[in-house]
Amino acid sequence: MQAARGPGALDVGERLRRLSELQSRLLSCSLCPRLRRFAEEVARNPPRRFRGQAYWAKPVPSFGDPTAPIVIVGMAPAPHGGNRTGRMFTGDQSGNNLFRALYDAGLANKPASVSRDDGLEVYHVYITAVLHCAPPGNRPLPEEVRNCADNYLSEEVRLLPNARVFVALGRLAFEELCRIFGVRYEFRHGAAYRLPDGRWLVASYHPSPRNVNTGLVSVEGLREVFELARELAGLGRSGGGGSGGS
Repeated sequence: MQAARGPGALDVGERLRRLSELQSRLLSCSLCPRLRRFAEEVARNPPRRFRGQAYWAKPVPSFGDPTAPIVIVGMAPAPHGGNRTGRMFTGDQSGNNLFRALYDAGLANKPASVSRDDGLEVYHVYITAVLHCAPPGNRPLPEEVRNCADNYLSEEVRLLPNARVFVALGRLAFEELCRIFGVRYEFRHGAAYRLPDGRWLVASYHPSPRNVNTGLVSVEGLREVFELARELAGLGRSGGGGSGGS
């Protein structure tokens, strides 16, 4: 794949229009039949705590401000998280860990994510993922990773008009961004790498319950990553508490 480049000849309005079209195409994507079947199967057979709820059960669109300087890239929606609620990192503990850290770093107005209509807002942040459909066992096949990354993530990276810092949540997201940018860096939590086009790539452990519960990373450690992202994006240190200030 040719390395993704920063803002080019397209003006902001055209970039945003193409991003909107990309999200519309994503909603009807059927490139990965296994993932589509799994999303629908999960919706038909939810655990007891979610019975009676209507599942989204479609590709989950990106979330946040497409003109933001900070882009967060996760792996994929969770079967009973984003696949249920229809919003990235919403409705599961990974999302709560993430939004607690973003709130503490002044990048969100709430410390938890429950549903698409819960009033959650993010500041200076756009959230996407390598895959937009939940994979069985949290293990996508290589061709599924390529389908989504090559058709959606790489295009988002190219079109986002003001992106200056990419925060990769987990090794898969980090490696896919390295592939898209045509670079090779070592995955180390909290490491920041200057990309050839002058932007930044920051590595972070994923905010999964397993990673947090085993002590691999803490919510405080995640907050520190986003404080670093703020500084690299030129936003300065936060005042904390979801202030959204610069």
